[in-house]
Amino acid sequence: MPEPSALSLSGERFNALYHITSPAAEVEARARDICVEQTVEFPEALITSAAIRDQIIGRLESVEEIGPERFAARISYPIEAAGRELTQLLNVLFGNISIKPRVRLVRFDLPNTLSQVYKGPRFGQAGLRDLLGVHDRPLLCTAIKPMGLSPTELAELAYQLALGGIDLIKDDHGLTDQSFCPFDERIQRCAEAVARANAETDKRCLYLPNVSAPAGEIDARARLAKDAGAGGYLFCPGLCGLDAMRRLADDDSLGLPILSHPAFQGSYCLDADSGIAHAVLYGQLNRLGGADATIFPNWGGRFSYTKAECLDLVDGATRDMGGISPILPVPAGGMRLERVSEMVDFYGRDVILLIGGDLHAQGVDLVESCRRFERLARQSSAATGGMRSMK
Repeated sequence: MPEPSALSLSGERFNALYHITSPAAEVEARARDICVEQTVEFPEALITSAAIRDQIIGRLESVEEIGPERFAARISYPIEAAGRELTQLLNVLFGNISIKPRVRLVRFDLPNTLSQVYKGPRFGQAGLRDLLGVHDRPLLCTAIKPMGLSPTELAELAYQLALGGIDLIKDDHGLTDQSFCPFDERIQRCAEAVARANAETDKRCLYLPNVSAPAGEIDARARLAKDAGAGGYLFCPGLCGLDAMRRLADDDSLGLPILSHPAFQGSYCLDADSGIAHAVLYGQLNRLGGADATIFPNWGGRFSYTKAECLDLVDGATRDMGGISPILPVPAGGMRLERVSEMVDFYGRDVILLIGGDLHAQGVDLVESCRRFERLARQSSAATGGMRSMK
């Protein structure tokens, strides 16, 4: 190989923690393979430059046995390897190694010099509460659905939901720009309906249209939505990319909160031995991508997430990441009003409760169902004192 020019790096590094499922005799070799694969991707024996070997290649900091044939390996990388791009940071953390089995990314830690590259959430937990003017209970969220309703019909739903006291009314993630429900007509009608309800209730309900779209159309839809009076955005980073979401969050001319939806991301975390841990996928990465809240399947719903996985996710959404603000967890997926107290006891006050179909299942008076939702959330929050139970 050609002799490289001299390297002059800062010496600062960021850390990633991987869980490796492997026989004990092989784990160090597998960990060192990650070090090489995630940086130079070149036969280490052929690298003659001491500077590259010492400064560029990932460094195995520790290996700890955490179970039968299961190990935690901490690897550090030079901050320069990530550049100043979220896409490249993701590539270093879990690029090629995502193709190899029995390796799971469970955490990463960035020094301030790297974390400050990213603005993170524009609002975060505290800012979203300030925007809505709600500080003493969990926030309430629902979706306008089902797919197939016209913009006029969805707007009527949005009006009733806002009138009943819902804080965040989002598009269903399956609503985009279909012939039966065009994007521009839907957002105009739904934003107007929510504004009309807010004028009657003196509340600050926000309508969040889904701006997930083909790459060349995301910005236009986001601007159209804001001009129509939308109060935020629903976005699917699994479909459109984390960096596309970051771009929306960083755009000062938009300046609206973002609710991240997990569509297309499930297979990253379902295998306990491979992929990406819930804390990283839905928590840390969403924060770097600028989401203010993260939707995920709650335990006990129609998906298979466990209590431990949900608590891991909350940890990733709220743990210290330097200047990156914590975000609100949004447990969802077949939740029912009868579980509100249970969810508040489990997650505490700093949560967004997302209930969809069950609001409609309570009877014909949707407004009253929403008011009952708010009463249950307020009563449950008062009963638990707002503290999260680590069960």
